[in-house]
Amino acid sequence: MNDSASPFAKRLQDLRSALLSQGLDGFLVPMADPYLNEYVPPSDRRITFLSGFTGSFAFILVLGDRAVFFTDSRYTLQAKEEVSSDLFELYDTSKKTPTLWIKENLSDTVKIGFDPRLHSTSQIEQFPKGLQGKSIKLTPLSQNPIDALWHNRPTPKCEPIIPHEEKYTGKESTLKREEIAQKLKKRHYVATILTDPTSVAWLLNIRGGDVPDMPLPLCRAIVKSDRSTDLFMDPEKLSEGLHHHLGHEITIYKEEDFPIALDQLGRTKSRVLIDPTQTPHIFTDRLLQSGAMIERGDDLCALPRACKNATEIDGMRAAHRRDGAALVKLLAWLDSVIPLGKTTEIDVDKKLEAFRAEGSLHKGRSFPTIAGSGPNGAIVHYRASEKTNRTLDQNTFLLIDSGAQYLDGTTDVTRTIPIGKLTHEMRERFTRVLKGHIALASIHFPEETTGADLDVLARQYLWEIGEDYGHGTGHGVGSYLSVHEGPQSISHNSRIPLRAGMVLSNEPGFYKAGFYGIRHENLQYVTQLPDISLPERKMLGFETLTLVPFDRRGIIIEMLTQTEKDWLNAYHTRIEKALRPQLDNESSAWLLEATALL
Repeated sequence: MNDSASPFAKRLQDLRSALLSQGLDGFLVPMADPYLNEYVPPSDRRITFLSGFTGSFAFILVLGDRAVFFTDSRYTLQAKEEVSSDLFELYDTSKKTPTLWIKENLSDTVKIGFDPRLHSTSQIEQFPKGLQGKSIKLTPLSQNPIDALWHNRPTPKCEPIIPHEEKYTGKESTLKREEIAQKLKKRHYVATILTDPTSVAWLLNIRGGDVPDMPLPLCRAIVKSDRSTDLFMDPEKLSEGLHHHLGHEITIYKEEDFPIALDQLGRTKSRVLIDPTQTPHIFTDRLLQSGAMIERGDDLCALPRACKNATEIDGMRAAHRRDGAALVKLLAWLDSVIPLGKTTEIDVDKKLEAFRAEGSLHKGRSFPTIAGSGPNGAIVHYRASEKTNRTLDQNTFLLIDSGAQYLDGTTDVTRTIPIGKLTHEMRERFTRVLKGHIALASIHFPEETTGADLDVLARQYLWEIGEDYGHGTGHGVGSYLSVHEGPQSISHNSRIPLRAGMVLSNEPGFYKAGFYGIRHENLQYVTQLPDISLPERKMLGFETLTLVPFDRRGIIIEMLTQTEKDWLNAYHTRIEKALRPQLDNESSAWLLEATALL
């Protein structure tokens, strides 16, 4: 269809006119906010404004005569549905990266603008390397030209910053800051810059509500080698008791004072640690221009945040017990209403939210629920809308991927529900994905093992028949923080050794475009295995946190080994014992049947 009259066509044309007036041939548009969050608030979703795309990852290059849209395999199907091919050329980043496209299509004389607040230092510094000798120059702009065109732009949220109690964090902020300070002293650094709000929230034991589905306060901090900390935030976010919670070693400044503080570090020629993958380019440039001595390294909060302490693990266990009860209530309800033929994807979403809200310490969802029936389940990050909403199809799968935020933990779980009569192919794929899940959940491995080392375990049974899935197998998860937490992951490119206390997802899948999707996801944490560890070689394994039964109607039992059956039986027995005390008679009866031994 011709979209030349659409609002997106008008916005692109207006942007091109603005670029032309500044002598620019193009402009880079990331899905990013000034804090480089994964989940971008509505007020910073410039890609949505330009194209209509609603996913969490994309990148656009706007030129005078064309616009190029990039996303990854999680969103390629969604992008085809939401983004006009008349206005944008669509690419999967696994096949064509933005830098490769630029290298192949643009001349050295092209001048491309970018907003230095929305790109990390690493992204800008690596750009010339990706062009392999081309001398295309990026030009930082003081104002984002899209913002001048964006009328009725959503107002940024400004929620109170509140203390997160030690009974949930397991460790005082003073002790966390002391550990960071000791690392700074050891390396002779004056300070480290924290521009990731997740790190600030973890370090200071605070939470907020500025980002959808995440208890994040948008703020920044400078942590010094004497453990004193400058916190930069909107004064409107001050809540009662926050000053007392933070203590005298933490000084609160206005958000706009952050660049001034960077200048001060420069004037004193301070050695400052930054994480170039998290620090917006504008701040690194400011430090360099002011005379600071920049050292590049990992965010000092990332690894200790990832390795949960005993209190946090206990909280995650408790949160998953309540979350499991909510999911069981939903699944029991589904079995009662599906035969009526009237239930929709949106109905499933709303019902699940209602069941979760019944649990204590519940603070909302951890990401938008994916409830995909039939072909919608093949869209990895699908979200039902009034336009796409389907009545649950017969003789196919319903894929439900959802999570919640609780004061004591964050959850993320996917179950694939067979509806009606399945083909042999569907049950066989369902079983192969489950076998991969069990293989990863069961593995024992030595210290220094990375996520890349384990990724093949979940894929092996699909590889046997020439199939695979395009997303990673597992991501880190925070403790009442981000449902996607680094640095840990399980994927072919993960190089971070897994350590005790890390929480990760285990989520292999299979997707047949236009027909159905399958994914089996639990959260699990890394635990030490003293019984098989030796002095020279400590062994680790996983303990599953999620407590929701796998639907046995999709399994070809003959394909499972006895070891796999034993794992599934033990898991289901554990679920039954943990959840039945929380359930009503109807849900309890459903659970007894769902967890019966194979």
